[in-house]
Amino acid sequence: MGGGQAASTDLRIRSLSVEISMRAEEYSTRTLELEGWKVKLTSYRLGDAYHCIADNVDPGAWIARAKGATREEAESLASERARELLARTRRMRAG
Repeated sequence: MGGGQAASTDLRIRSLSVEISMRAEEYSTRTLELEGWKVKLTSYRLGDAYHCIADNVDPGAWIARAKGATREEAESLASERARELLARTRRMRAG
């Protein structure tokens, strides 16, 4: 971000000259291990729904996203999908 501006968690939607603004609230991150991989879960609330993104810590690639009525539901759905995908991922052995 240029000019010393911090990244914003605001979501702005413009349609038919009407602007709707939503702010991500209850932002949380935690790291856990799934199928032998380090995974970071990032969850937040937008309006009435909770959203969760699962990414592998190194290199930080997005694995799964989920939406739920509660933080627990969104995190459970995202981590289960991430677990399914990571279980199918082969690791390359060096050397």
